[in-house]
Amino acid sequence: MSFNVTRLAGALGAEVRGVDLARKLERGEVAELRQALSDHLVVTVPEQAMSLDDLERLTDQLGGRAVTPFVKPLPDRPFVIRVLKERDDRLNFANAWHSDLSYLAAPPSFTLLYAQEVPEFGGDTLFQNQVLAYETLSDGLKATLRGLRAVHSAGPAYGTGGYLDRVKDKMSTEIAPSAEAFAECSHPAVVRHPESGRAALYLNGVYTQRFEGWSAGDSQPLLQHIYRHATNENFTCRVRWAKGTLTIWDNRATQHNALNDYHGQRREMYRTSVAGSAPVGA
Repeated sequence: MSFNVTRLAGALGAEVRGVDLARKLERGEVAELRQALSDHLVVTVPEQAMSLDDLERLTDQLGGRAVTPFVKPLPDRPFVIRVLKERDDRLNFANAWHSDLSYLAAPPSFTLLYAQEVPEFGGDTLFQNQVLAYETLSDGLKATLRGLRAVHSAGPAYGTGGYLDRVKDKMSTEIAPSAEAFAECSHPAVVRHPESGRAALYLNGVYTQRFEGWSAGDSQPLLQHIYRHATNENFTCRVRWAKGTLTIWDNRATQHNALNDYHGQRREMYRTSVAGSAPVGA
């Protein structure tokens, strides 16, 4: 590879240097970047001077832009959202383990997040490896989960009267709550990654509501057991942000959690999503 790739942790994650993302990448460079994502699931690229045009161009090169529902985009850029926490905000955006937009029929393959302003300390993002989480389950539970589908919905988070609607005055990221968020979509509980072919859990505590054919009450004990297992520290890595850092992650095999430990400081990021396809069972 022409890039310099350094692992962040044993479970997942890598830092990439030797690439300038403020220009259009050559085809071979795009292939190298995708290979790093396939190998490490999370790739962080420091010291980049990117415009929003650059961010959208790279998103297109990785597979094309996708809209993020229920979050207001920039007025002139329907595919870009601003992830903002002002100094006097009490809450930040995405402070819970989740996979982006898993409630869609075709969730995004990758997410790109570019740091415009970061706090002096805090504001890191944790990432988790859903492949390792699956592989370390007991054989019996693996077999059980491979036979299940799970129902996902954005309703409790983004629905009218939902959590983010109730707390939107405490955060600066602009939410667009809607009754449409209560729509439900079913996906396999264990998916086959379309590029690596590896099996991964596809369950998360924000959007997964229950197993298909099960009540919410019957589903929760097993789901909560899986969530505790999946977010074991041994399956994680941590990205420390600096101004100009771009991080890309694979939503098909990871979860992430943006920490809210920087009260009194400002954090401004810009995010795009790469179009994906319907998850396929393992």
